[in-house]
Formats: sequence, structure tokens, C-alpha cells
Amino acid sequence: MQQTLAYKEPSKLLVLAAFAAVYVFWGSTYIAIAIAIKSTPPFLMAAIRFFAAGFILYLWCIGKGEKMPDKISVSKNSLAGVLMLFFGTTSLIWVEQYLPAGLCSIIIASTPFWFVLLDKKHWRQNFSDKFIILGLIIGLAGIVILSLGKESINLRGNKTQLISFFVLIFGTILWATGSLYSKYTTTNGSTSIKASFQMMAAGLFAFMVSVASGEYSHFSWSQITTSSINAMLYLITFGSLVGFIAYIWLLDVRPPAIVGTYAYVNPAVAMFLGWWILNEKITSPQIMALFIILSGVLLVNLSKYKK
Repeated sequence: MQQTLAYKEPSKLLVLAAFAAVYVFWGSTYIAIAIAIKSTPPFLMAAIRFFAAGFILYLWCIGKGEKMPDKISVSKNSLAGVLMLFFGTTSLIWVEQYLPAGLCSIIIASTPFWFVLLDKKHWRQNFSDKFIILGLIIGLAGIVILSLGKESINLRGNKTQLISFFVLIFGTILWATGSLYSKYTTTNGSTSIKASFQMMAAGLFAFMVSVASGEYSHFSWSQITTSSINAMLYLITFGSLVGFIAYIWLLDVRPPAIVGTYAYVNPAVAMFLGWWILNEKITSPQIMALFIILSGVLLVNLSKYKK
């Protein structure tokens, strides 16, 4: 007698809580990152944040008696973690040395576009939708306006800011790549233990880059301020343990484009907190670019929202 396993729809309350965690906590991490890297080198900070969060989560999973995934699953999750958390999030950490947190959040608002462009399984469906094509064009226009805004990025006078802009764009592309790889690659283990290996792998990779770039050799633990320590604890707890686990779980139970809607809320949270806590300026070109980019994101996902 053949048995079939019925898919159990997660509770709406749990889904809403997960989205709230990704929306609000991730929006506030832009500010926590800016505070943490004031006294801690960016790659080393990323290494501490991700490995600590991953190791804590791993111990929690083992304590619950969860089964260890096989070596292939560990390798696949490690690759996804390096793509998402090192090349994706650590690029943000590095860039925040040179660009305001609020501006970085606007750049990352373009993430849903990369989901559409890279999700090969849905190309035929996506590119037959006129709203998606229009949304991509509008979103690209918003990114161009943001990059050309004299009050946002000094293209002529500061090459580092220009480089940082494109590093962050590239990071958002690799974040989407890693997210899609994580969603479509079959691996063993629970969501929690998968996330633990993803974070530990990203942390180890960030530490190797920190050593290779000479960060660690010029660093003294005594230079870390209390505010940076508190910011790192916030990032480990709410940014990684709560926020990232919620994100990975949502990828399993909701379409990637819908999960990517955190890009709507994160910039608003980051810009407000950047103005309130870090005294960052909110300029007219930034607001215009954010409005255009999010209009494009809305059009890209319009058919999915209707469903």
C-alpha cells in the first residue's frame, strides 16, 4: 500500500512572525553594523558574528538530538552560506565603512530584481509578464538615479565610494544566487541545522579573508568599545539567530519573490534609525531613488501578490 505524505501548511501567525523578524530586525542591523565596525575590522566582525551565531545554533540543535546531515548536505549548505552571508552580507559590512547605512539599505532594496533575473526555473513565466519587465526597467532606472545623485555618492571626488557602490550591487546578486541555491538544492537536516552550517562556513571564510587581508595582524582586542560589543551581540542574536533562521525557513514555505519583500521595509527602518541614531542625512535623491526602486519591486511581484 503506497503512502503519501501530506504537506502541512505552517500557521499564519508563525509566518507573520517570521516576516516581522526579517522586516524589522534586518532593517535595524544596518545601524548595528555601522556601530560595530567603528572599533572592529569588518571581516573580523563578520567572522565573529556568523561563527558565534552558527556555533550557538549548532549546539542547540545537537542538544535537541537532531540528526547530523551527511557530508554532501554540509558542503552544499556551506556553499550557500558563503554566497549569502560572506559575499552578500559581509560585502554590506565592508561597504558601510564608506557609505551611510541608509544609502546601503536603498541599494539592497534592488535584491528582488536579481531573484527574478536569476530564477531560471521561472524565466518563461517571469519574462512573459509585462509588469515584471516594466518593473525591472523602472528598478534599474532607480539604481542609476541613486548612483548619479551628487548628494549620495561622490563619483568624481571619491573613487572608494564608487567602488563600494558596485561591491554592494555585486553582493546583492550573490545573496540572491545563494538564496536560490539554498531553496532549490536538496539537502538533509532541519532548517536550524542547515542555517548553523551556513553561518559557521561564512564565519570561517570571513576569518580567512580577515587574516589574508592583514586585518587581524593590526588588531587588538582591547580596542573594541562597549558599544561595538553590544552591537555585535545584537547582530548575533537578532540579525543572525532570529532573522536569518526566519529567512531560511520562509524560503522553504513561501516563494522567493514574496520572501524578498523584506526589501520594502528594511530601507525605511534603516533610513529612520540612521537619521535618529547616527545623524545621517536623508536626501531628496535618496527618497526619489527608493520610491522608484520600490515601485519597480511592486510591479515585479504584482502577479504573485494577486495570486
